[in-house]
Amino acid sequence: MSRHHKRRCFLLCTALTFAPAPLMAGPWVKSFVVDKYEPAFYYGGRPGVEKSGIIEPGVDCPNGTLPTLDYAKVIKTPWRSDAEVASWVTPAVNDLQTVHYMQERALSYRSFRRDIESYINPFTAPDPGMRAVAGKIAEGFNLDGNAKTGGFTSPDGEKGIDNAFYRALGCIGSYRGVPYTAAMSVRSNDKMLEGMYTMVVRLSGNKSPMNDDEATLEIGYSPDHVNKQTDGRASTSYSFRIVKDGQYSKLKAVIKDGVVETEQVSDLHTPRFGWFPNQMGDTDFHQGRIRLTVGPDGYVSGLIGGYRDWRDLYTEDTFTQSGATVETRDHHDLIGMYYALKRNADGMPDPKTGQKMGISIAYRIKAVPAYVIDPEGALSASVLPSDKRATQKYQLMREIFYRGIATAAIQPNPRGSSEGAPQLRQRADGSWTNSDGERNGLRDASPPIGPSTMLQQVNNGEADSATSGRPVSAR
Repeated sequence: MSRHHKRRCFLLCTALTFAPAPLMAGPWVKSFVVDKYEPAFYYGGRPGVEKSGIIEPGVDCPNGTLPTLDYAKVIKTPWRSDAEVASWVTPAVNDLQTVHYMQERALSYRSFRRDIESYINPFTAPDPGMRAVAGKIAEGFNLDGNAKTGGFTSPDGEKGIDNAFYRALGCIGSYRGVPYTAAMSVRSNDKMLEGMYTMVVRLSGNKSPMNDDEATLEIGYSPDHVNKQTDGRASTSYSFRIVKDGQYSKLKAVIKDGVVETEQVSDLHTPRFGWFPNQMGDTDFHQGRIRLTVGPDGYVSGLIGGYRDWRDLYTEDTFTQSGATVETRDHHDLIGMYYALKRNADGMPDPKTGQKMGISIAYRIKAVPAYVIDPEGALSASVLPSDKRATQKYQLMREIFYRGIATAAIQPNPRGSSEGAPQLRQRADGSWTNSDGERNGLRDASPPIGPSTMLQQVNNGEADSATSGRPVSAR
């Protein structure tokens, strides 16, 4: 070999020896805190267009948003005369608070018998036949793996999307609108960002945050409050402890070009969507999964879905305050919702009866970059002392409702519940108070007078004697 060739070989070998080695994949972690969370209800109208004061009809609800309750129609029962119905719809009093209480009282009792509280026993009231979503587009997942079931196609063309919860309730006005603008969504997200609860997500792997076929996704509750920016979104880069108990899941995931797809698991636990502390807890998805997309700005958005027990969904909407309050304020026809949820249930068949107790559902989420850390000691999600009583009341009403469904028997309205609306009392000066004798913090022991059509709340003993031997089929 010539001297020239030897020199070239020496220089080439030296260059290869000192050349930087190719970068090798290594462990990575990306964490986020959720600041947007809502049911994934596809809105088929034109954004920003309103007609007659309601959100525009679209391909989802071509007949428009469901109308508010027609009180005269809803409270008409075989045991109420037309004159009595008229006295409830337009009471002969000028006090708006009194009118509200009177109407709530009437709405609470619209079953086939005067003494039955209808929200606890919705199967004793007639099905109003609530109009369902007519569109064929929905966000969500193909939970059963069958492209011929579900009846929906995703916005990007996937067949067999299962989101029966959306079909059942998607035309309710307080749930309609472009993403994260519906009244119930705004309300819930405001409460979340004000500290009612916090949900966090942590991704990790050993290859790349954008492409990793052996990644891990963790999702759960955090006791640490979100820091809110002036634009309403959560602040980035704050630290949050994650609670690995109750509302926590750890799933295998595959990431391809920034799209995270988790495995489908029999039980997926995450924090629950809601707007009152006593609604909070575990969503408990069955056959649940998660899909997230990591954007170029590091923020994530996506879907969480599975089957949820439709009875839980009914109780979470009904018993956090009182059914009548929800109907008069949020304009939800709860009796209609009960039948719609039951009618559209499409999963989780009862092993004994075969009745489907689960309804497919999906939620949207958005999240901002954060640091999710493991706490030094064990933590659990807790209820503030101020909210404990309301939570216990909700749980009691849920148990009573479940008992009625299971036993097909009318359940009593327990003393201390929020159902049935309080009995009104009229003072000698013409003002009104509730059955506890309180108004504006003042105690009133004067005897009740006023409309004789008002019903006293049925206590346990009275209800037991009234319903003994008279089971009513819940099926």
